[in-house]
Amino acid sequence: MTITLDARNLRLKDVKSLLKLTEQLNDSFTSLLSLANLTEFEHQELQVIRNTYHEYYSEGKISEGQIKFLFLAPLMKLAGFYQPSIKIILEENITDISVEDEDTKIKGRMDILAVSKTQERIVTMPFWILVIESKNSSFNALEGLPQLLTYAYTSLENQTSVWGVTTNGMDYQFVYMQQGNTPIYQLLPKLDITRSTSSIELLQVLKSICQL
Repeated sequence: MTITLDARNLRLKDVKSLLKLTEQLNDSFTSLLSLANLTEFEHQELQVIRNTYHEYYSEGKISEGQIKFLFLAPLMKLAGFYQPSIKIILEENITDISVEDEDTKIKGRMDILAVSKTQERIVTMPFWILVIESKNSSFNALEGLPQLLTYAYTSLENQTSVWGVTTNGMDYQFVYMQQGNTPIYQLLPKLDITRSTSSIELLQVLKSICQL
């Protein structure tokens, strides 16, 4: 009998075991990405997003919906994701993942998926540039990691690597996954939107991923 698991209920150790993932820590985004300086306009808009976060956080818990609308949407727009060559998909069902040598399937839903597409031809298999799993502000951003890894894993059948980020609105945990006999995921330094230097790097990272 086939067992169906909900990605939302999986622990990190479950995901690593079921999908045979290996974890690596990477202390530098520049080992994977080229980070460009921000323009004055981008600095100003980033300050607005920081101020908005402080205002809402001071009033209490921030919901997932507010995180998506107030912080993720402006950040993704600033980073360049709102263009004809990229399609933004919200809360789509992921393809069932059949676990090798096990009568097990994993189901789930992603929060936001940015899909690259070409102008010249129809793309039947999307290229996942960025997967975002958001949590309300009372959760640690790392709590979304098992879901994020599960969702991003499905793309490794069709491409060599994929970027993802899980966030609670304040903290942004980026992950880089690569194909292999034992797929590898790299955990990058956590970035904090409330801190000026960290938030600048956050936007630089998003811009660089958008340009891949």
